[in-house]
Amino acid sequence: MKKFATEIKWALIFTLASLLWVLLEKALGWHDTYIDKHAIYTNFFAVIAIILFVLALWEKRNRDLGGKMTWFQGVASGMLISVVIAILSPLTQYITHELISPDYFKNMINYVVENDKMTQKNAEVYFSFKSYLLQAAFGALGMGAVTSASVALFVRKK
Repeated sequence: MKKFATEIKWALIFTLASLLWVLLEKALGWHDTYIDKHAIYTNFFAVIAIILFVLALWEKRNRDLGGKMTWFQGVASGMLISVVIAILSPLTQYITHELISPDYFKNMINYVVENDKMTQKNAEVYFSFKSYLLQAAFGALGMGAVTSASVALFVRKK
């Protein structure tokens, strides 16, 4: 377990950062008053996610690997972080949709239906806890793979 302490630490930091981001979104009205802006502004979290992966892989390289890291080691470390984030995603989704923003699904369904972006039925399926559980877990793995591979290119050092 100690061998993976850096990855677990950064997965926890990432999870906390994502919850703080959701709090910011809620505070700025992106879950209700300005819900029409949510799809655009929520993507800015990607910048934070990349920065966190860079910091995580730098720490892994410099603290755990003696200042050297191959691309493969970077990808493996990043993927482990992503797996832990995916494992934590049900808890994150619960906190997000039950505690921070319990009206998010209702608000989003109303918005997309009223603006003819989705049918009521499709909106109810897409904007549901079950759907977001799957999106969060698979999104963590998919985006984690892409981010890990990209960041590892820049963090690797012989």
